[in-house]
Amino acid sequence: MRRVLCQLRFGMMQVRFILGLPRKTHRLSRIVFLADIVLISGIDIPMSDLVARQVTKTFETPAGELSVLSGSDLEMRRGEAVAITGPSGSGKSTLLYIIGTLDYATSGNVSILETDPAPMTPAALAKFRNDEIGFIFQDHHLLPQCSVLENVLLPTLAGAGTGKVEEQRATQLLERVGLGERLTHRPAQLSGGERQRVAVCRALINQPSLLLADEPTGNLDRQTATAVGSLLLELREEQNTMLIIVTHSTELAERFPRWCELVDGKLVERKTTAHAS
Repeated sequence: MRRVLCQLRFGMMQVRFILGLPRKTHRLSRIVFLADIVLISGIDIPMSDLVARQVTKTFETPAGELSVLSGSDLEMRRGEAVAITGPSGSGKSTLLYIIGTLDYATSGNVSILETDPAPMTPAALAKFRNDEIGFIFQDHHLLPQCSVLENVLLPTLAGAGTGKVEEQRATQLLERVGLGERLTHRPAQLSGGERQRVAVCRALINQPSLLLADEPTGNLDRQTATAVGSLLLELREEQNTMLIIVTHSTELAERFPRWCELVDGKLVERKTTAHAS
């Protein structure tokens, strides 16, 4: 979908607005429909690939209703990276899980690639999630009985299956993160940083549009955490995927092109020292 800035004329009155057109629509110079609509050439406003609007989340507790999110908004396009910080219990992970379709909002909506996952059947939602969203957690969740290569290939089993193309891509990803010599190793034979790099490759194997990372450096020492943070930023640019990371580390958040803090259930944009790429 393209967004084109238009100008609507009613006699002497002029109104400007945004018109959504299919990507393959040829340039239009004039449409006559009860008025003159002029498409202003040279202006093509990109659509957001992720839109979260007025997302709220409340939980029922013995003491009453607990509000965690109270109208959070977020928009992103492919290739963008956002870090989200906030105190423990502020709702960072809850928001991440709602965006990742692992949980439902009490109100508000989330659109990914102009698709609303909310009305999907469980089977359709699972397929959409597996195809379009990659997850990285604080604990790597690798299967101890599987090799490094097999762990990376696991998400492909829920799709079209694992073949030579998938194995080649998994191998290339592992080589990219410096684990090309570890394909047949088991997780127990790897360091914490190496296991987390395997988890990153697993999240990227299906070439997702959106990569979600929940405290991915929380269990790592500072040097390893810095390396994993750099790797995530590099890979989201190389893979042209959206990256959202939830972290307690302001040091890591400052390296992101965008940094949002969750305050009173809402996202507040903060200034970052990083250069947007």
